[in-house]
Amino acid sequence: MSAKFKLDRMPQALGITIAVDFDGTIVEHKFPEIGNPVPDAVYWLQKFQEAGATIILYTMRDKDYLDAALNYCIEMGIEIDYHSTNPTQAQWTTSPKCYAHLYIDDAAIGCPHIYPKYGRPYVDWEKIGPMVMSRIESWERGTFYGIREDGES
Repeated sequence: MSAKFKLDRMPQALGITIAVDFDGTIVEHKFPEIGNPVPDAVYWLQKFQEAGATIILYTMRDKDYLDAALNYCIEMGIEIDYHSTNPTQAQWTTSPKCYAHLYIDDAAIGCPHIYPKYGRPYVDWEKIGPMVMSRIESWERGTFYGIREDGES
């Protein structure tokens, strides 16, 4: 793989991990090309990283198409920690599914969308961004799963 992306930002041992799709989530659908930026995607992904989140690019793109997506993220200032997999999960599972605490994907049921006049819908980051930040904050408070670490809810 020719894309050079930053892996020197070590994921926080107990930090939140977010798997993010590319087409329809970070950029508008235009595969195999790179679509136009989805409004506010870069802003929110950078905010999540500033808050300590580990970001995994979770996409069907492979080979040169994956390189193009990774390079796009680099150019836009999104530090991708990993792509396609979470290497920490090898310690406790052999499942091929990428483990994350949250998944952001335009194909997910319940994901808020923007419906352009033409073309496929894409993620509405104006809505999803604050939702995810709230989850990051609940992670930091120890209430991500609705129960604090001390057993209180």
